[in-house]
Amino acid sequence: MSLSDQMPGSTGAAFLDGLKAAATSIFFWTIFGNYVGFGALAHDLGFGVDWAVLSTVLIWAAPAQVILVSALGGGGALIEVAIGVGLSAIRLMPMTVSVLPLLKGPGVRIRHLILPAHFTAVSTWVESLRLLPMQPREHRIAFCNGLGTGLITSAVIATVLGFALAARLPVLFAAALLFLTPMSFIVSVARNSRLMVDRLALALGLVIAPALAFAKVELDLLWTGIIGGTLAYLVHRLRGAAQ
Repeated sequence: MSLSDQMPGSTGAAFLDGLKAAATSIFFWTIFGNYVGFGALAHDLGFGVDWAVLSTVLIWAAPAQVILVSALGGGGALIEVAIGVGLSAIRLMPMTVSVLPLLKGPGVRIRHLILPAHFTAVSTWVESLRLLPMQPREHRIAFCNGLGTGLITSAVIATVLGFALAARLPVLFAAALLFLTPMSFIVSVARNSRLMVDRLALALGLVIAPALAFAKVELDLLWTGIIGGTLAYLVHRLRGAAQ
């Protein structure tokens, strides 16, 4: 029985349930390993630990943070860096849009959704879709905030640790740690996919994305989503019509 079941009127208990869910999620350790790599990268590119931690708290998206430190460390123009980070963050918008309806309810105002929207990343998106439907609607925002706080705390601690270990961490190992998040995302989506169309879209993405990257097609991830998603939808419709 969860804390929110024992104390049905307590949003604080729901927040603690969210923290517990974060601590027991596979994403907690995936994020930890990922951000150890980011902390080491930030150190090697000459950024301070305070700057690295602040980017983790404010951006909360490892791919965008890697783009940020790599571009700035390489002397990129601020406008180019901003565009690169912005394009990377666009992928989070559909995730945010899919989570917010689970949080809305009577008395919920826009200001109550700001923090959950900020916390939305691949990890919190997957876990929110899995866990929020099991929570009472009036406790979902507190639970989501607890979940996000727990996961982002893991990232902050790992950023500091990676920064401190940078001199001892092999470059190849640090790069491998940054690959943990996309791998965990693929595993989680495959595990939680119930419909054929979802699994087909994932399979098509795994085939199309490397092909476009090898062909050096610009905006390859965007085109992967458009092509893979459209093909999966068409197959789903044709399959439904045939039945």
